[in-house]
Amino acid sequence: MGELLGVAVLGAGHMGADHVHRIGTTVGGARVVAVADPDVARAEAAVAGRAGVSVHRDAAAALAAPGVEAVLVASPEGAHEEALLAACARGLPVFCEKPLTPDSTSALRIVEAEARLGRRLIQVGFMRRYDTEYADLKSLLDSGRLGRPLLLHCRHRNVSSPPHFTSSMLISSSVSHEIDAARWLLGQEITAVTVVRPTPSADAPRGLLDPQLVIFETSGGAVVDVEIFVNSGCGYEVRCEAVCERGSAALGDAHTMVVRESGRAREEVAQDYLVRFADAYDREVRAWVAAAREGRVTGPSAWDGYAAAAVAEAGVAALRTGVRTAVDMSERPALYAAGAPGAAPALPSR
Repeated sequence: MGELLGVAVLGAGHMGADHVHRIGTTVGGARVVAVADPDVARAEAAVAGRAGVSVHRDAAAALAAPGVEAVLVASPEGAHEEALLAACARGLPVFCEKPLTPDSTSALRIVEAEARLGRRLIQVGFMRRYDTEYADLKSLLDSGRLGRPLLLHCRHRNVSSPPHFTSSMLISSSVSHEIDAARWLLGQEITAVTVVRPTPSADAPRGLLDPQLVIFETSGGAVVDVEIFVNSGCGYEVRCEAVCERGSAALGDAHTMVVRESGRAREEVAQDYLVRFADAYDREVRAWVAAAREGRVTGPSAWDGYAAAAVAEAGVAALRTGVRTAVDMSERPALYAAGAPGAAPALPSR
């Protein structure tokens, strides 16, 4: 492996371009050597001013480009499976933005392909695990100081939803972050989902069931409630409170700037996830690069990506039927068992 890890970035949209910038300016130990996007002009714009980067229309050409030692997948979710299987066939470490794939069936195919290799190659981009507040909450819960976690209260609000957003995407796209965070914080699987549908907000696009209250039951007997409101009109707000046997702990309320002037106080609310979790994105990619340079993979695994997809599918079914829906999950392969090489998620260094 060279002095700098050579990375091929697949997808030059909002997230892909952000990662190209991140690797080039914030994350040490790596450089972008190839970018692929069906919109070649967009790919060229993402790498403008960066020397030694080849631009390609298709992912296969980027993977085969000289100097590629690792892959960052930020393409639309429908293209993930083909790219992941191709990267695995080449033995390349992969960072894949969530979701792993669009559904649990294809996600399970990725899990099975990686299991056949006998080693992890894929890290999934659930960036909240790398947020300092979430990391502190995880450490506190793992310490046992507050006793057993009984409840997680979560809030997830966006300013507005994109034009293509559907009612099911509130769960499959937005709440997928809370699915992973809950599994990780509690160290438990989610076993059933119920969705409560209030009267939609007048500001929600016609036909969009927004907001929703999503309730998870877990294998350890905890209950998680998630308020998802993607047309709140205020800002991007993420909060989580863990209620335990001997106390509680909350995150999110202090993650803001309060400006005091002229006898008034004004609280700044982030308008975008790339602002609220900018540091977490830096930390997760930095951790991925550091591990890849050492021939390791840490962080959220392909199994975590599959589990999130399976829970999301149960959630979408519960949304459509109004009935509590059990989560149908395959048996976890030994590769992803606790204590297996690369199975344990790494907390970011401080």
